[in-house]
Amino acid sequence: MTGSVRREVIKVAFGAALCALAGGLLQAALIWPKVPARRALLEALRPVRLTNCTLKRFGHPNDGGYVMCANLLDNAKVAYSYGIEGRDEWGCDISRQYHLAVHEYDCFDPRHPVCEGGQLIFHPECIGVNAEVVESRSFDSLANQLARNGDQGKNIVAKIDVEGAEWDSLLSTPDEVLDRIEQFSIELHGTSDPKFLAVIKKLKKTFFVVNTHVNNFSCGVTPWPFPGWAYEVLFVNKRLGVADQNSKSAAPLDALNTINRPGHHDCQIDWK
Repeated sequence: MTGSVRREVIKVAFGAALCALAGGLLQAALIWPKVPARRALLEALRPVRLTNCTLKRFGHPNDGGYVMCANLLDNAKVAYSYGIEGRDEWGCDISRQYHLAVHEYDCFDPRHPVCEGGQLIFHPECIGVNAEVVESRSFDSLANQLARNGDQGKNIVAKIDVEGAEWDSLLSTPDEVLDRIEQFSIELHGTSDPKFLAVIKKLKKTFFVVNTHVNNFSCGVTPWPFPGWAYEVLFVNKRLGVADQNSKSAAPLDALNTINRPGHHDCQIDWK
């Protein structure tokens, strides 16, 4: 290699190193300002131990399955399932095992799930902040949907997975409506918006956070200190759950929290 060629190689290598460094610095500049808010949100999602909860998985063995306190479901009178995409294994399990009607809501996928031996009631509508039609799709609030079905005074069990629409919907839901929900399994999407912490603080006035499981479809470094940007959280009403006052550590992740996407990297929260 001649001296001139060697110098050119060194220049190219040095330029590549500078580009990599600049990219890393840019990524850090974008990530680090959001870290304090994410830390606060993560801490708010630290699960507590309940002395009276027997966890059981309902729904799909992988994505579409959710853990709940099976022994605390007996008083539920009706179930609500938001975000269907043509299948609702959770709703089917809940309906068949507890003999409940399950109201399903999805305005993006009109397919009606089939559940032999269960009672599923499909609504081509989404959960939202208020009653409105957006791009020919109908939305309404949780409070209005309960009232329309005559369920506003009943004990409710619910599941919601609506790809980010949950935050505004929950933030606008009155506390007295949330109090009718005995258990609420929610897949939350996102980590950085300040309103996310406000939503969790609002929910924790009524519920214990009992289980937090990261959906491994979302694993990545961008939402650090979260290992992923989508995570399933079980909220149990404080009227039912009894917190273990002798435990100061977070409840461990139960083995019932199976991986959402088999065969791919998993990422879970290391509670310390």
